[in-house]
Amino acid sequence: MKYTGAEIIIKTLLDEGVDTIFGYPGGTVIDIYNALYDYQDQIRHIRPSHEQGGVHAADGYARSTGKTGVCIATSGPGATNTITGIATAFMDSIPLVCITGNVASHLIGKDAFQEIDIYGVTMSVTKHNFMVSDVAELQNTIRKAFSIANSGRKAPVLIDIQKDVMQSMYNYKSKPSLPLSETPRFEQSGIKKLSEYINNAKKPIIYAGGGVNSANASTELRELMNKADIPAVNTIMTIGVLGPLDQLNLGMVGMHGKNSSNFAIENSDLVIALGTRFSDRVALNTKHFAPDAKIVQVDIDASEMNKNVIVDYAVVGDVKEVLTELLPLIDAKKRQAWLEQIAELQKDDYQAPCCEEQIKPHQLISYVVNELGEDLIVVTDVGQHQMWTAQYCARTKPRTFLTSGGLGTMGFGFGAAIGAKVGNPDKPVVLFTGDGSFTMNMNELKTAVDHNIKTTTIILNNHTLGMVRQWQNLLYNKRFSQTDINHSFDYVKLAEAFGAKGYSCKTVDEFKAAFADSQKQDGPVIIEVLIDQDELVLPMIPAGGTVEDIIME
Repeated sequence: MKYTGAEIIIKTLLDEGVDTIFGYPGGTVIDIYNALYDYQDQIRHIRPSHEQGGVHAADGYARSTGKTGVCIATSGPGATNTITGIATAFMDSIPLVCITGNVASHLIGKDAFQEIDIYGVTMSVTKHNFMVSDVAELQNTIRKAFSIANSGRKAPVLIDIQKDVMQSMYNYKSKPSLPLSETPRFEQSGIKKLSEYINNAKKPIIYAGGGVNSANASTELRELMNKADIPAVNTIMTIGVLGPLDQLNLGMVGMHGKNSSNFAIENSDLVIALGTRFSDRVALNTKHFAPDAKIVQVDIDASEMNKNVIVDYAVVGDVKEVLTELLPLIDAKKRQAWLEQIAELQKDDYQAPCCEEQIKPHQLISYVVNELGEDLIVVTDVGQHQMWTAQYCARTKPRTFLTSGGLGTMGFGFGAAIGAKVGNPDKPVVLFTGDGSFTMNMNELKTAVDHNIKTTTIILNNHTLGMVRQWQNLLYNKRFSQTDINHSFDYVKLAEAFGAKGYSCKTVDEFKAAFADSQKQDGPVIIEVLIDQDELVLPMIPAGGTVEDIIME
């Protein structure tokens, strides 16, 4: 039976199991929205206030559910507004299918109204992209996009569709999803070699990255740790894969990681890197990273091997599959001496000072997560609040900590929190943000109100761009250039203007009362919390430094 290209788009999305779309209507996608009108009972559509917020929402939906996020934008500025969101997902290996409209085929290349080469613009921040100029290719292109986005190292795929394609008629018949591409097949000899490195090590440590999360390999990771008595450190992208109750979990490593985690890497004789790319926020000085250790790396992306750090042995493959094959070859051991050495290091870990009179970020974050439990999904923007939250959010389940790791996108949080709540309606969602990040995308409060999406946004307001100011404080002789935000912004009135509930707190008791009341509300809430402008995220290793340069006070 023949349908318009726009109807084929909607029907194919349904074939792919899509039940939620984040999108913004416009001239070149009006036919998609006309077709969507007849499927409102099958697909929920969330219209953001800005296309960037829509892509972040699709991203948060994908991170928290493990599904593929889907977003739609019109041509020209609608399409270009998606780029930061797409780049954010690309850097963190999040599967998205982003559909943009474009002008009709006879107008391509003629600088028509709202024409842009989004295909060319996004090539560096997508895994693959398509331009569809023939309706006969439309259905299979969409099916390919979902397969590509979820095969191997996951990432966004963009489909740019010309307007006349959406209006053309073509045959459509429902088809199953295309199979995922086969993951790289490692040789059994490679697994045996990897096991030999591990079995022969006296002071091994696991360095777990976001690939463990993407591969759903938390169970296998714990089995390896427990069987061979190997402690693990994690990147910010791995928070929740291991929890604070895992005795062998040393916690976050890197610039704002624990002192003991960084020194454990420094003193190890084998680093087992799983699904991680040795980011410059962890391997701050690659020439002095784990200087006395052999380094072995497991990653699904061959291009990550020896890119940032030269390794002694590499296995290209899915982390879950590699660990499944590896576990039978691993010797059961007890490494008491190594763990005792680490325990001594932990005695020197940074301890944030507590205070009952003044609101301290770490106490506030710990209070919230204790109140809402292990099902809480924690979302952050980017800055000091992000690092405080990473340090103290105590997540124990995968996909319960969402943050922009690779790109570091201020303004990511509100859209991502909306997407997380839409994908997980029965779980509480709390966004921790700063006054700088919040104003980047505060217009998405309207989206939450319009769609009655209950999110709790806690703004740690220090009237400054906190992380930049911290660097100016510690590394630039207190030359506070353009970081202080001396505005008289009223967050309570802002919330009320949008139709939400707002609170402002200066003391611990005020915050506890506001938070308790906020959880009784049916819709989104904003809680402003005033904190000290000079509060620092510690510990900190300056960029390019080593563990010897760590700042503890």
